[in-house]
Amino acid sequence: MDKIQKIKWCIIFFMLLGLGQLIYAQQQTVMIKGMIVDENNEPIIGATILEKGTNNGTISDYNGNFTLNVNPGSTVQISYVGYDNLEFNANSIPEIIIMKESSLALSEVVVTGYTTQRKADLTGAVAVVKVDQLKSSPTGNSMRALQGKVPGMRINLSGSPDPWSTVRIRGEGTLNNNDPLYIIDGTPTTRSMSELASMDIESIQVLKDASSASIYGARAANGVIIITTRKGKKGKLTVDFNTSHTLVSSAKPYDLMNTKQRGIAQFWAIVNDNPNADPNEVGIAQLYQYKYHKDEEGYFVLDDVTWREWLDPETKTMRSADTDWQKEVLRTGYVQQYNVTLSSGSDRGSALFALDYYDNKGTVKEDLFRRINARINSDYSWLDNRVKIGENFTVSQWRSMPNIGDGILGACRSIMSIVPVHTEDGGWGGPIGGMSDRQNPVRLIEDNRQNHDDHLRLFGNAFLNIQLMKGLTFNSNFGLDLVGYWRRNMDLRYKSGFLSEDKNKVTNWANYTFSWNNSNVLQYVFNIGKNNFDIMGGQETISNDYNDIWASRRVFALETTDYMYLNAGEQEKDNGGGAAMNRMISWFGKMNYNYDNRYLASFTLRRDASSVFGENNRWATFPAFSVGWVLSSEKFLENFLSGFSHLKLRYGWGQNGNSQIDNYAHFQMYEYLYDSNDVWDWNWGTAYDITGQAGTLPAGFRRIQRGNPNLKWESTLQHNFGLDFVILDSRLTGSFDYYLKYTRDILMKPGYVATLGEGAGMWLNGADIDNKGFEINLDYNQKIKDVHFNIGGILSHNRNTIVKVPEQVINNFPGDGMEDNILGRSRYSLYGYVADGLFQSQEEVENHATQVGAAPGRIRYKDLNGDKTIDSKDRTWIGDENPDFEFGVTMGLEWNNFDFSLFLNGILGKDLNVSGWKSWTDFYFLGTVGENYGTRLLNAWTPKNNKSTIPALSINNYNDEGRFSTYFVESGSFIKIKNMELGYTLPDNLANSLKIQHSRIFLRADNVLTVKKTWGDDAYTGLDPETPGNTYPLPFSMTMGLNITF
Repeated sequence: MDKIQKIKWCIIFFMLLGLGQLIYAQQQTVMIKGMIVDENNEPIIGATILEKGTNNGTISDYNGNFTLNVNPGSTVQISYVGYDNLEFNANSIPEIIIMKESSLALSEVVVTGYTTQRKADLTGAVAVVKVDQLKSSPTGNSMRALQGKVPGMRINLSGSPDPWSTVRIRGEGTLNNNDPLYIIDGTPTTRSMSELASMDIESIQVLKDASSASIYGARAANGVIIITTRKGKKGKLTVDFNTSHTLVSSAKPYDLMNTKQRGIAQFWAIVNDNPNADPNEVGIAQLYQYKYHKDEEGYFVLDDVTWREWLDPETKTMRSADTDWQKEVLRTGYVQQYNVTLSSGSDRGSALFALDYYDNKGTVKEDLFRRINARINSDYSWLDNRVKIGENFTVSQWRSMPNIGDGILGACRSIMSIVPVHTEDGGWGGPIGGMSDRQNPVRLIEDNRQNHDDHLRLFGNAFLNIQLMKGLTFNSNFGLDLVGYWRRNMDLRYKSGFLSEDKNKVTNWANYTFSWNNSNVLQYVFNIGKNNFDIMGGQETISNDYNDIWASRRVFALETTDYMYLNAGEQEKDNGGGAAMNRMISWFGKMNYNYDNRYLASFTLRRDASSVFGENNRWATFPAFSVGWVLSSEKFLENFLSGFSHLKLRYGWGQNGNSQIDNYAHFQMYEYLYDSNDVWDWNWGTAYDITGQAGTLPAGFRRIQRGNPNLKWESTLQHNFGLDFVILDSRLTGSFDYYLKYTRDILMKPGYVATLGEGAGMWLNGADIDNKGFEINLDYNQKIKDVHFNIGGILSHNRNTIVKVPEQVINNFPGDGMEDNILGRSRYSLYGYVADGLFQSQEEVENHATQVGAAPGRIRYKDLNGDKTIDSKDRTWIGDENPDFEFGVTMGLEWNNFDFSLFLNGILGKDLNVSGWKSWTDFYFLGTVGENYGTRLLNAWTPKNNKSTIPALSINNYNDEGRFSTYFVESGSFIKIKNMELGYTLPDNLANSLKIQHSRIFLRADNVLTVKKTWGDDAYTGLDPETPGNTYPLPFSMTMGLNITF
């Protein structure tokens, strides 16, 4: 046998030997399989299944299933971060393996954009909201209930029954729309969450930094809030019933003068201004008569004040009154909410139906917000759970009162109390000559009770999930958002004092917004040894359309809701309308990497194109990455970090965009315009006849906007440094984040110089803004025998800086418009004079710098530049309306079946511009003549009341005290007991005997106590620094509620 033949037979021999060993090995292993779920029967994705003592392992798939070949009799370990580890003998693996959550709570699955991740694997700045804390809130909006509970997220609100709120994440990074993007069950929207019932929400995640939010690209610069609604659970039919009823305090927001006090204020204003004037001969329509004398020092002494019986002495229809206008328009508010949810599920699918009713009757009479929601969520699986289809849809209808609310409270402040509600013959009381033209607040309510806004919204999505092979899934989602709006406004005839309208009018408005989106995502989850990969790629299309129409007519024979329709009007027909649209198409990809639960990384890339930008910059690319290091999993740090159950360092970098501008911002725009024939207005119309007068046909067009084909995206670049930790035997968890946020090429439409011609305004990329700050989140839990105690807190700091704005608009911001400008300062910086108390004597006036109008009792301003003259050169930076810190503290206590919670919220280091408030509480001459004033004026400076800090009353503003100064800057800092709640849960044995699964009753109080700064030069003089000025105040309320599960 030659050598070649020998080699050939050797090869065959070894091949046969290897094959035999392989067959033997196959005969010596067994295949195990199972499904891994949590305590709610939800599949656990990515659990590690490992043959103990070997590297032989796998992970569970999208449905929690796994298969693995192991040696017979070996031990199989199952682990998942945040859950207790399990061990089984290979010969006795259960078909369904239930994992219990450990005290670390790191196993929570977080929705992070088109997919989910374990909380333990997060490398970006993602806040996970405890939804259970929101459901008892009577606000009607889950975003309102989040105030002070998410670090880095600021929520501004008022006491209005309309649950609208302003949400800001990590400051304001643009001069345009700063609202975050909401993702509800995969469907994007920028609408407020006031249309979504809090009871329908399963989870909320807030993506704060670019590395976590960049998967949403152009819409994510202001942060992303991901909301997942409740789904049906596996098991028999479950019925949840929840109801709450709230009484809201009608506390008066203002301290207003009554009729006598208003007369006293007028007297002192007259004599202080001109000691030689006779107060009985001057003043408002000579309403008031005074008895007075001078004391031995020559100072006036007011002995008595009276007023005439009739405001209109000739016709005698309006008798002088002492009307408490706030009492006339306020009432005890009442909020009621009902929610019924039916839920069921099986191995093949689940379904949930929810019906929610929310009715908030505000503290202003006839004001209301009423909403009805119906939601259905369902899904169905087949082909061994490899294919799933489902849908989540909500229908919402709500009504609000646009003409009643803040405006009514403002009217109460303005009209004098001497005016009666009604005339003697039953008509409306109103102002007389010499008074300001302020409306009767009660008439405004009565004549607007039929005027309301109605909305209808259909919102939701349908989805398809297909498991193509182990670890590889395809997800398709189609989202729909259709909002319709309707309003009929009936302006009735009226006569109220010298105010009147003899032509009634009806105006109808209607519009609809239709948005849809479609996303298709391919995801592959696999592992190679200890290397775990989650790779995703997808495409998304978004479309938005808006249409509106309006029409009006005057003169209707009858003033009833059944008659006043447009076709019944007799005169002055008018109408208009418009439409807008935009489109976006996107491609995106993301990869998450996890090595042995120690080293984490995430990479994201998104490319967007939007129709709102010029053809030269329609596309933009948004990259991001983040990394994490779990130090507590390192063997070489085991002794050094023995006190840490979990310790992770994070860093993220990324870029987001912003495209929320006019739909046609890059176009050159023209319009034809019919002249309004207004005798007070210049004829800007483009329709005219041969005589040069306004015509009926368009004869030309005028430019209203210059085009900009180079208009491009705003871009926001962020760095985020983070730390997560768990210590004290898992009792204390926390996180710290520090971020740098740079927004460049901010979209804006600045003013223009006249030499460029009419309509020369143009959208451009012209400003830069920086934000930086830090966020701290701590949570401590302790159980001692039957008592479970927890306390959690958040602390946020953000500093906003304007880096660049175009020169032509620098004067639109605080500063002198030259060297001492807004650049390098916060957008909400305050610039003005420094008030230095009041002049106490003529000698002080003479020794001070030249100040026109200076006199005893008047404000003294500091001469900052030392030129002995008070002028605009003495202005400086005097405050910042951005707070230094915002914090929230939540405390909870559970004992047996009782539970108690307390929530504190506050702001520190915030300045408020209260010029709109103090102009009528502290000054007689800054408002319109003939209005009412605040009672603070009664304590104004006089030679005998020289300790007062309120300037002397005066008719004329000789000292120019309306100039903005530190006198109008007050502290906006506060600490508030936001809410407290006491609950009782029915014992299980009693609940079972009543055939119910769970029952809880609770009593809750909101806006319990506010501590504000009441001392020093910047003491707050208003009611509530959280809602300063004329905003609907946040009232105290009491709620009783009941939750039952059958």
